[in-house]
Amino acid sequence: MKMIEIKSLTKDYKNVRALDNVTLTFEENKIYGLLGRNGVGKSTLLNIITDKVFPSQGEVLVDGEKVSNNDEVLGKMFLMNEKNYYPESMKVYEIFNWTNEFYPDFDLVSAFELADKFKLNTKSKVKALSTGYASIFKAIVALCSNTKYILLDEPVLGLDANHRDLLYKVILDRYANNPKTIIISTHLIEEVSSVIEEIVIIHNGKVLLQDSCENVLSSGYTITGKIQDVDEYIDGKDVISTETFGGLKNAYVKGKPQNVPSSLEVSKLDLQKLFIQLTNDKEGI
Repeated sequence: MKMIEIKSLTKDYKNVRALDNVTLTFEENKIYGLLGRNGVGKSTLLNIITDKVFPSQGEVLVDGEKVSNNDEVLGKMFLMNEKNYYPESMKVYEIFNWTNEFYPDFDLVSAFELADKFKLNTKSKVKALSTGYASIFKAIVALCSNTKYILLDEPVLGLDANHRDLLYKVILDRYANNPKTIIISTHLIEEVSSVIEEIVIIHNGKVLLQDSCENVLSSGYTITGKIQDVDEYIDGKDVISTETFGGLKNAYVKGKPQNVPSSLEVSKLDLQKLFIQLTNDKEGI
């Protein structure tokens, strides 16, 4: 089966364990959200997948082959890194042309069309780009690479609301026309929830959750009301977490709502709030 397989992956940096026995898969033709707070190991994982960083233990397979020192396999992937590794003195259009030489399926026409859509000046040098336009430039190169696996590390860094919305639309449009595996690494959960199909949550170097977005959001519900009414209702139920504000209380509950009093309001789980509660470092989570 065509997929990225990560097996028992551990990465240590001196006294810091960035990844701790991570095992998961990214199947073909799906959009994944690799979700986690800053510094929890997302970027390390993407760099190990693309053989830019070596693991302390474990291995990565792409379509059944090891990625380590395997140029053929590495050519199936393109990583948009959060950091800039392009020569800063080069101009945007020069890097488009340069990438076209190394990636045979690179869509040069689309790269210039997208640059025009985002109002990215292709004659600008990389070092002259703002943080937002540097993200746009790197995202365009990645998306137009037309590799089988596209990995985007914090692709909306520095983008304003309009550009973020446009980038998500471009991702979905290109995916619809040419399905592939896209992994979006981000800590901006609310925005990406309408784009992704599968969720992987990483916390403190470990996989906290891997499931479809639909399954996660349908696995429970939110109950809202006066504190006393909510407490009475959730007594004995499988409660993920609660939060209070003023005299009101929210409870995130696993399962399906049953016999809910009229004094309480029921709503769907909110992915962003669920993520915050799951990654708040309480014991047992």
